[in-house]
Amino acid sequence: MNNIFFRIYLVIFALITQSLWAQNYSDGMSDGTLKINSAATPVKIFSTTDEVRLNSFADNPVKENVLIILNETNHADYMMATLAKYKLVHYQLFDKNFKLITTPATPENLKEFKYAIKAAKPIAEADTVSLETPFKIWDPSKGIQLGPITLHFYSLMFIFAFGFGYILMTKIFKTDNVNQKYLEPLFTWTLIGTILGARMGHVIFYQPELFKQDFWSVFLPISTVDGIKFTGFSGLASHGATIALIFTTLYYSFKIIKKNPFWVYDRLGIVVALGGAFVRLGNFFNSEIIGKPVDPNSPFALLFPQQSTEYGVTVPRYPSQLFEAIGYVCLFVLLWILYKKTDKKYQQGWLFGLFFIILWAIRFFVEFLKEPQGDEFIQFGGLNTGQVLSIPFMLAGVVIMIVSKKFKITQAENEKPE
Repeated sequence: MNNIFFRIYLVIFALITQSLWAQNYSDGMSDGTLKINSAATPVKIFSTTDEVRLNSFADNPVKENVLIILNETNHADYMMATLAKYKLVHYQLFDKNFKLITTPATPENLKEFKYAIKAAKPIAEADTVSLETPFKIWDPSKGIQLGPITLHFYSLMFIFAFGFGYILMTKIFKTDNVNQKYLEPLFTWTLIGTILGARMGHVIFYQPELFKQDFWSVFLPISTVDGIKFTGFSGLASHGATIALIFTTLYYSFKIIKKNPFWVYDRLGIVVALGGAFVRLGNFFNSEIIGKPVDPNSPFALLFPQQSTEYGVTVPRYPSQLFEAIGYVCLFVLLWILYKKTDKKYQQGWLFGLFFIILWAIRFFVEFLKEPQGDEFIQFGGLNTGQVLSIPFMLAGVVIMIVSKKFKITQAENEKPE
């Protein structure tokens, strides 16, 4: 079994290091083609979520054939001044359909402005304009608008993760003949462990400065810098969630359901694998936890105009969130089949050990393609924080699979009523 995993690691490592090399973009801009009435014009593409940098880019010495993808802002007055500045240096402003906007920007129409273009020849209102790039541009809305409320896709993915997790665990408890009264406390403790553990893990491993700069934002979905405002939890770490879940599940196992903790971990791992895929899809919608720059002609190249300012230049990158999500879905399918079709669920800890090895192996290898999250203060042998933290979990998975031989139970013991 260990030889099989080792070979899989080697294959994945070879694919990453030989086929998917990161690229450099010295000027911080990408290349595309602007079609104006079918006439093709090479154009440089720029985008940033840093409003100060966007404003200063208007002073860039590039004379023409520049296209800027604009992002939503929380500072309307500053953005309106920035757009006015661009018009003074001969940029034209367009909506998402490349329709020319000639009216001044106001707080009411600010969201309509999507592109700023400086072309050698001014574009007329009657002109047909489109943008062609060798890569895809990922620039979705951030959520579903329900009147004055926006249901963010990231939050929706968390709802799906826990919703489907609840349904799956209900099926598992029925299969194992476990009283459904034990399901609610498991859901509660899993929710607490996941949210608080993930948040604390992110702050401790990636943003420890928040303890001094904005203490209450560590524990609450708010920011107290420049007044109190609701922000949601914008930083969550899977390593922290895992550590917290281990402890909350221990409490649940010994004090509530009174079963071997490995019995609970085996089944919880199946649910967590699927939940992790939903969380990474949420990251994808948020244009966060993005990959390193990639060759624009790569089939994996995506431009994330809404990416965070912490990642630097906005150029085509790997959709590392999707790589990780696909890996977690495959892990879920594997664990579900092993649970339903084999007797491994009676070897308490075996499924959990396998879950640990594969989950953290996926995280370890995808990290080669990901940009660092915050300050990388844990580094060793060229590995980043996420990779260094994943190694102990993988080793723990191996140990758990070995010791699971001591915790075998029969089908009758597994399905024994309380």
